[in-house]
Amino acid sequence: MDINAFPTSYLLLSIGTMILLSAYFSGTETAMMALNRYRLRHLVKNGNKGAKKADTMLQRPDRLLGVILVGNNLVNFSAATVATVIGFQLMGDTGVLLAPWVLTVVFLIFAEVAPKTLAAEQPENWALKAVFALQPLQKVLMPVVVLINLASNALVRPFISRTADSDDQLTKDELKTVVVEGATSVGERQAMLTRVLDLESVTVDDIMVPRAEIAAINIDDDLNTIMTTVAASQHTLLPIYKDSFDNVLGILHLRRVARLLLNKDFSKADLLQLTREPYYVPEATPLHIQLFNFQKGKQRLGLVVDEYGDIQGIVTLEDILEEIVGEFTSDYAANRPEILPQEDGSFVIDGMAVLRDINRSLHWDLPTVGPKTLSGFVLEQLETIPEANVCLWAGEYQIETLQIKDNIVKTLTIRRQPKPESDADQEAEENTQPVV
Repeated sequence: MDINAFPTSYLLLSIGTMILLSAYFSGTETAMMALNRYRLRHLVKNGNKGAKKADTMLQRPDRLLGVILVGNNLVNFSAATVATVIGFQLMGDTGVLLAPWVLTVVFLIFAEVAPKTLAAEQPENWALKAVFALQPLQKVLMPVVVLINLASNALVRPFISRTADSDDQLTKDELKTVVVEGATSVGERQAMLTRVLDLESVTVDDIMVPRAEIAAINIDDDLNTIMTTVAASQHTLLPIYKDSFDNVLGILHLRRVARLLLNKDFSKADLLQLTREPYYVPEATPLHIQLFNFQKGKQRLGLVVDEYGDIQGIVTLEDILEEIVGEFTSDYAANRPEILPQEDGSFVIDGMAVLRDINRSLHWDLPTVGPKTLSGFVLEQLETIPEANVCLWAGEYQIETLQIKDNIVKTLTIRRQPKPESDADQEAEENTQPVV
C-alpha cells in the first residue's frame, strides 16, 4: 500500500483526534484515582448517576486501570504510526526520524501534563462525566482487559501482603487531620469534632474536681449547719459522708431536699433516705468510656478513686460534656474566683487551680501531662519545695509565687510574655533564687 495515498490533512485530523482521546484517558485515570472516596459515597447515597458508575468501577481498580491503559496505549501507538507517515510525506526519511520527537513533545503537553493537571485540580467534575463513556468502553474491551489483568495479577501477587488491610478506614489521627483541614466546611463545629476525637486520650483524673475542692455534707454536723451547706451550694448533687470523706454514705439531689423542707420535723435519717448509692469511677478511665458508663448506669456524678480505693475527686456528666462542647458559661474566667486578673496583664491564681481549667479560661497552653494543679506544676519545675517565694520561667510563662504554706504553693502570679533572651543563660539561677 502506498502511504502517499492518504491525504495529509486527514492524517493530521486523525492525529488531533488521537491527542484528544489520549488526553481523555490520561485525565480520567488521574481523576478516578484522585476521587475523595467519602465524598463519592455521599454522592452515591444522594442518587448521583455518575457517582454510582464511578463507585462500581472503583470496586475493581485492576479492570478500571486495564481499560484506561489499553485504550491509551492503543491510541498512542496508533498516533505514532500516523505521525511516521506524515513525517515521511512531508520530509521523507528525515521526517521519519523527527516524527517521534515532535509527537512526544506534543503528547506530553496536550495529552499528558495538561489534562492530568486539570483532572487533579477537579477530579470529581472530570471523573463523574468521563465515566459515562468509560463504562461502555470497558464492556467492549473486557476480553482484552481480563487477559491483561490475569497476567499482571499473576506477576504482582507475590509482592502483595496477604495480611494487608484492604479496608480504607481512617485512623483516629487521620480523621482528626480531615476535620482540621475541613475547617471551612464545618465552621465552629471543627473544635467540637476535634475534642470528641481527643476524648480517648483524656482520662477522668484530668478533669475531676480535686478532693480538696469538693463541696460535701458531713452527716455529723448539726442539722442547721447541714441546711446552711445545702442552701449555699452551687451544685445540685452533694455527697454525704461520715467521719471522713473516704466514708461516703450517698449522693443527695437537692431537688429532693425541697420536698423534705415541707416537713418541719425532718431529721438526718430522713435526709439519708433521699440519697442514692455512691457511684465510683477508676481515675484512669478514658472520658469516652466514662461518658457511655454514665449513660448506661443513668448516673450524673461519680467519685473518682485511685488503685487503692481512696477517693481522689469527683467527676460529673457536665464535666465531660464541657470537654466536648466547651464551657457552658459565656465568660469562664469571670466565673472562677481562683483566677484574678490584674491591671498589668498578669493573673493572681490559686495554687490548687487545675491546669486544664486555667488553659481553658485564659486560652493558655500550660503542660497538662503530669501534675494536675498549678502548685504541683510549679513544684515539679523547681524540683524542690522552696523555703521562700521564687520567680521562674516555664516556656513563655513568668511565674512568681506569692504564698507557700503546708508544702503547697497557695497563690501565684503568672504573666504570659516572650522570655527575654538575656534570661535564657540564667534560667537555672532564676529558678532557685528567692524574690527579695
